[in-house]
Amino acid sequence: MSSPEDTQHPHGAYGPEDSGDTPVLAAGCVLWRRSATGGGLELCLVHRPKYDDWSHPKGKLKRGEDPLAGALREVVEETGYTAVPGAELPTLRYLVQGRPKEVRYWAAEAGPGGFVPNLEVDRVLWLPPASARTRLTQPRDRDLVDALLESLR
Repeated sequence: MSSPEDTQHPHGAYGPEDSGDTPVLAAGCVLWRRSATGGGLELCLVHRPKYDDWSHPKGKLKRGEDPLAGALREVVEETGYTAVPGAELPTLRYLVQGRPKEVRYWAAEAGPGGFVPNLEVDRVLWLPPASARTRLTQPRDRDLVDALLESLR
């Protein structure tokens, strides 16, 4: 299911017709923690009412902002949790309203904090990896779940 925010380029990257456009730069994290009951892995997904979608916490970088710093800032803004960054995960490239977007991701363990609904994100869910994979709206975000699991091995 596609959100109005974006469309996947058929080849998963920018086509030749996009080469003149500067990509929108963004960053985010696949935020994880160990369950308090049983110690199983849980991933944090955010619900954005503007797009009615479930995704990993992410957002546009500020001009000149370091991508990792931006990813950690977005995690705090969208989830209320601080995060301890781990391995860099694959960068996703796709089109948003015809413009290329590049989102760098990191694995990040959740630190202290707590979610408070806001204008951008109204709900978060902590789900086991298989459930998170199913709940994610964009298929490309599911690959990040696999990349996180591989990085934690």
